[in-house]
Amino acid sequence: MKKLITSLFIFSTLLLSNESFYSHDLDNDEMLKLGEELYKKTCISCHGENGETNRKMKLVVKPRELRKTILTQDQSYQIIKHGAHHFGAHADIMPAFKYVYNDEEISSLAYYISNVFNPNRETKVKKLLIESKKLSDQEKKNALSVGKNIFQKKCALCHGIKGNGKSKFVEESKANRNFIYPYNLTRTLLSKDQIFLYAKFGGHFWGTDKKDMPSWSRKFNDAELKSVASYIQEEIKSMKAPLK
Repeated sequence: MKKLITSLFIFSTLLLSNESFYSHDLDNDEMLKLGEELYKKTCISCHGENGETNRKMKLVVKPRELRKTILTQDQSYQIIKHGAHHFGAHADIMPAFKYVYNDEEISSLAYYISNVFNPNRETKVKKLLIESKKLSDQEKKNALSVGKNIFQKKCALCHGIKGNGKSKFVEESKANRNFIYPYNLTRTLLSKDQIFLYAKFGGHFWGTDKKDMPSWSRKFNDAELKSVASYIQEEIKSMKAPLK
């Protein structure tokens, strides 16, 4: 009885702490088949037949190229389920499909996208991380202060001093109709390593159509960009701002 209670407690904890914990009875081939069916039914009009994005769509923010995305399969599942706005997107172009599909269907979609369009994502990310500069003990010690300084001087111009995507620059872009849509970083799904790679190579490298999020590799070195990522992960994300 004690073992049963312990098991139930662990299972309940997983459900409460990790929404991506889900189970299904489909094997990989069945998930691919279902995922492809749902993709062609729902996603192809925006993201294109091969995940390359339909650039002819008259949207202010065009859909991401799924062939290039930095998102893991689990992160894709979360985005499909809850929508991009839930995780910090300024524009609500990518809706939540939790009202349309069940978890098995959403997980099949994420599986299909990750394994058909972007099967080398993990290898690519690992290679870029291995090639990046490793932080010294002193750089690790100074990471938060260095990251905060860079963030407040550069990143806050768009993302806001609190990282919530609200800034004077954003308001000015609305006035002159040169709209920019910086993410609310307090809600981002990205890990510290992903934030670093996103900052280093820029959003376009990872599948965004616009180049509002530039590559900062010419301005800052790896140690500095990793410090920014540490600051966002450890300080900004702790100030999770409400959805609006």
